[in-house]
Amino acid sequence: MRVLIDYRPALRDRTGVGEWVHSLVSALVHIGREADPLDLTVFSSSWKDRLTSAPPTVHVVDRRIPVSLLNFSWHRVGWPSVEWLAGSGYDVVHSPHPLLIPTNGAAQVVTIHDLDFLDHPERATAEVRRDYPELVRAHVQRASRVVVPSRFTATEVEERLDVDRDRITVCYNGAPDWAPRAEWPQRGHILFVGSLTARKNLGQLLEAYRILMDRDKAGTLPPLVLAGPPTTQAVDWLNAIERPPLRGRVHYTGYIDRAALRRLYEGASVLVLPSFHEGFGLPVVEAMSIGVPVVVSDRGALPEVVGDAGLVVGPTEADALAGAIERMLNDEPFARACVERGFQQAARFSWHASAKTLWAAYELAAN
Repeated sequence: MRVLIDYRPALRDRTGVGEWVHSLVSALVHIGREADPLDLTVFSSSWKDRLTSAPPTVHVVDRRIPVSLLNFSWHRVGWPSVEWLAGSGYDVVHSPHPLLIPTNGAAQVVTIHDLDFLDHPERATAEVRRDYPELVRAHVQRASRVVVPSRFTATEVEERLDVDRDRITVCYNGAPDWAPRAEWPQRGHILFVGSLTARKNLGQLLEAYRILMDRDKAGTLPPLVLAGPPTTQAVDWLNAIERPPLRGRVHYTGYIDRAALRRLYEGASVLVLPSFHEGFGLPVVEAMSIGVPVVVSDRGALPEVVGDAGLVVGPTEADALAGAIERMLNDEPFARACVERGFQQAARFSWHASAKTLWAAYELAAN
C-alpha cells in the first residue's frame, strides 16, 4: 500500500500537529507487515526550509514552494495534484488537517484535531479563518476516512459536519517513551506547555497566578513557566509578564526542543492546561507519563484524556483554577495519588497503538 502523508507541520518547530505527524510517521515505520507492507512517503514544501527530520526509511518529497501559496492553490483551486508534485502515484493521500490534498485518484484521508475554528474563528490563524469554516464540510464529505484524536472530536465531527460514524477513525495521540522522573521536586515550578494562542486561555492562568501571589504570605509560591512558541495573539500576555506584579515571577521560554521540554516536566510541581477547547491535549499525556500531576479545564477532550488522574475546573473560573493549583502544590499525598493514576491513564496512549489504528484506517480508505 502506497501512502503519502503531508509532513509540513513537522518541518520546523514541532508543536501540536507537528509532533503528532512526526510521532505517527516514526511509529508507522516500526510496525511493518510482511504480507502488506506500507510504502510510506512524506511530503514537504517550503520556500526556505528543507526537510531534515523524517525517519530514514521513508521516501521524502521536498519541493521549494511557499507553504501559503500551495495551500491557497490546494484549498481554493484544487490544483496541482500531489502526484504531479511528487512524480509518483499513491493508494492513499493523508492530510494532517481538515482540508483535502488534491490527487489523481488516491483515497483521501483528512485529520480533524478539533472544530474550534467553527465557533471561534478569531482564535485561529488567518489562513484557517479564510478557508476552514467555509470549506471543511464539503471536504470531509468527499474524504474516504476522517481521522480524529478523541471520542469527543468524533462526536463533534459526526454531529456538526454530518459525517457517518463508520467513516470516522478515533486515533488517539500517544505518550512519549519517557521514563518516570526519579525524584519529586520540592516547590518545583508551575508549568504551561503549548502555543501561546487565544484558545489556550493564558489570561485566566495569569489571573489565577496573581490570586496565588496574593495568598502567598509565606513567600513559597513557585514560579510559573510558560513554554511554547509565541503568536500575535500573545502580545498582551507577554507584555503583562514584563510588568509588576508578574515580572520576575512568570518566565517565558519560547519554543524549546524535546530534550529541554522533558527537563521542564521533570522539574514541575504541576502542569496546568486551562484551554477553552482541546481536541486531545498532548501536554497532559506527556506530563502524566513522566509523573507530573495535572490541572485542566473541563472543555473539549481534556476530561476524556485526564480521566480521574487530575483536577478539572471551568476555564473561566480564576478562583477555582487557583484553588486547584494550590491543592496540587500543598497537598502532597493527593498530588502523589494523582501521579499514580496518571501513570495508569498515560499507559492507555501509545504511538505504536495509534500507528496501528491509522494503518487500519488507510486500509479501509483504500478498499
